[in-house]
Amino acid sequence: MKKVFVKSVACYVIVGFFLMSAAPKVDAGFLPSETMPSCQEKGNRDLQNIRKTLESKMIRERLNQLGFSEDEIQMKLSRLDEQQIHQLALSIDDIKTGGDGFEILVILLLIGILIGVWFHMSGKKLVVQ
Repeated sequence: MKKVFVKSVACYVIVGFFLMSAAPKVDAGFLPSETMPSCQEKGNRDLQNIRKTLESKMIRERLNQLGFSEDEIQMKLSRLDEQQIHQLALSIDDIKTGGDGFEILVILLLIGILIGVWFHMSGKKLVVQ
C-alpha cells in the first residue's frame, strides 16, 4: 500500500515538472512609461506622508511625552532639506506597524504541517517523555 502511494506521488511530481517545463516561452513587450514626477512633486508627496504620520494620535502623544510641541515639530520639519525629507519618508514607509508576528506564525505552522506529513509518510512516531 505504501509503495503504491509513493509511486503515485512520484508519478504526479514527474508529470507536474514535465508540464511546467513544457510551457511555451513568452516574450515580453515594452510598456509605455509613465511620466516621471518632478523632484518638487516627490518632495511634496514625501512631506505629506511625514505630516500624515505625525498626525497619528499615538505618535503625537509620544512626541509630547518627549517634550516636543506642535510648533517645534513643524519648525524642525521646515529646516530639513530635500534629501533628509526623502530619507525620513522612506524610513516611515519601512516601519511596519504591529510587527511581523502573523507571517512568522504562518511559517511555523507550515513547517509543523510538513514535519507531521513527513512523519506520517515515513511511518515513524515521535514519542516525548
